[in-house]
Amino acid sequence: MKIRRNDTVFVMKGKDKGKRGRVLTVNPDKNRLTVEGVNLIKKHVKPSPNMRQAGIVQQPGPFAIPNVMLVCTKCSKPTRSGIEILEVQEGEKSRKQRVRVCKQCQQQID
Repeated sequence: MKIRRNDTVFVMKGKDKGKRGRVLTVNPDKNRLTVEGVNLIKKHVKPSPNMRQAGIVQQPGPFAIPNVMLVCTKCSKPTRSGIEILEVQEGEKSRKQRVRVCKQCQQQID
């Protein structure tokens, strides 16, 4: 996945077009994600021991992953991301590590 939890994304389509937010959940099986403060839906909640106040609560709803674009942490612009393979030395052994890279500024996102 090129978009992970706690990434900042830019919404390109839909009623919240142009907003930025932090990714709360990602569901790759259904190709959906939830972004903080975007695509707010109203849910009716009954009183329970966990919820003192019953009524209508607003919460972010899921929407399609292709409708958002990852925001680079270095250049702060919405960008496409690529994957680069680095070799990491651990003592005598070396292993390969996959790292996300910004296509505009060529900096590591992780």
